[in-house]
Amino acid sequence: MTAFNLNPPSAAQCTHITAGLSADERRVLLEHGTEAAFCGVFLDNHKDGIYTCRFCGLPLFRSSAKFDSGTGWPSFFQPYDPSHIRLIRDTSHGMIRVEEVCARCGSHLGHVFPDGPPPTGERHCLNSVSLGFVENGEALPDVLHRGAPEGRPDADR
Repeated sequence: MTAFNLNPPSAAQCTHITAGLSADERRVLLEHGTEAAFCGVFLDNHKDGIYTCRFCGLPLFRSSAKFDSGTGWPSFFQPYDPSHIRLIRDTSHGMIRVEEVCARCGSHLGHVFPDGPPPTGERHCLNSVSLGFVENGEALPDVLHRGAPEGRPDADR
């Protein structure tokens, strides 16, 4: 069980957060879009820390689970906590895929594929625009103003 509150943001919080998003962030996070390959800000990020949901701040992936998949999008072999990710069957664009969304706010993150490295064999292929990043030692974002543990540094947890 996660130490994080997974209750969704209130309607007022969603309105406030959405107002601060760029057009690309809205298109990807809220309309299930995809950013262009090889241009996301986190593709070549090699810093140690935690990748969070750009919309609600929930920790999603540790940098230690990141790998270069060669696909043009940041890729990870396992989530921060499986309960922080929700998987949805996606049959758009004439394909059958598994979409990943944030379990707390429902924002579109990317897709997961069964062709990743050990130990999981998973490739969580994400849009940089769907993510935030917190370096080890820095406090996690408390976007929803819920207090600890979101506001507490816990990159080593």
